[in-house]
Amino acid sequence: MQRHLIALDLDGTTLNSKSQLASETIATLHQLERAGHIVVIVTGRPYLISKHIYDALHLTSPMVNFNGALTHIPHKHWAGEQILNVSREMSLNLLDAKDQLGLKTLVAEDKLHVWADHPTDMLPEFLPVKLRDDQYLNAKNLATDPIALTIEFTPEQKTTILGQIAEHYGNFVEPRIWGGPYDIMELIHRGVHKEDGLDHVAKFYQIDRQNIIAFGDEQNDYEMIDYAGRGVAMKNAIPLIKEIADDETEYDNDHAGVARYLKAYFAKDLADLN
Repeated sequence: MQRHLIALDLDGTTLNSKSQLASETIATLHQLERAGHIVVIVTGRPYLISKHIYDALHLTSPMVNFNGALTHIPHKHWAGEQILNVSREMSLNLLDAKDQLGLKTLVAEDKLHVWADHPTDMLPEFLPVKLRDDQYLNAKNLATDPIALTIEFTPEQKTTILGQIAEHYGNFVEPRIWGGPYDIMELIHRGVHKEDGLDHVAKFYQIDRQNIIAFGDEQNDYEMIDYAGRGVAMKNAIPLIKEIADDETEYDNDHAGVARYLKAYFAKDLADLN
């Protein structure tokens, strides 16, 4: 079988509902790398809260963070590294207008740093519970353009906030509203999706689209699933993703759906390793 690029969303896909990796998933992905395939995490998560997953999988391939705004190889310099920033000025302007717009929490991040206007235990896996003095979001600490801005907002103010962002920054950024019960939006470089990071990696390694398999479950996976030669929706995916996918896993993310699908699809490659 030809060399494939295997693209993996994390939450709701590669990770179970407790944000954990199944031992079967770790073993299967490691075997596929040994067989010569390229395994790439493509996630909306920042690097700082996903690098432990990359390390647990013992990967050496590129990783895509911030829904495509950061493409890099962790722990090393890579000539293909790509970063698409948002504006420092916008971040500080929104911070100044926080009370007026009904913004509860603002978090700015780049590859190796996080700044927030205050610590919060609202969503501890994704937002900072503790902050050092140099991590408070202000003009002194935020010295450069971040990659993304994450905002917890007052739901009644959603339309007003989106209107203000569109009016003042619509040519540069694109708001993404998180799924689930949380009132959180993310601002990243306009027009950037997971597909962009995946396409960048595919071109670097000269992998044809027909040899790309991508797994996902949520709306931010749409462009990636549509782009891949074989887009695979998780059994637990939202209907929109299932509608455009080429296939669907037999098992959900709590039952190693990705690993089981890959073991069947690459059965010959994996058998040749034994």
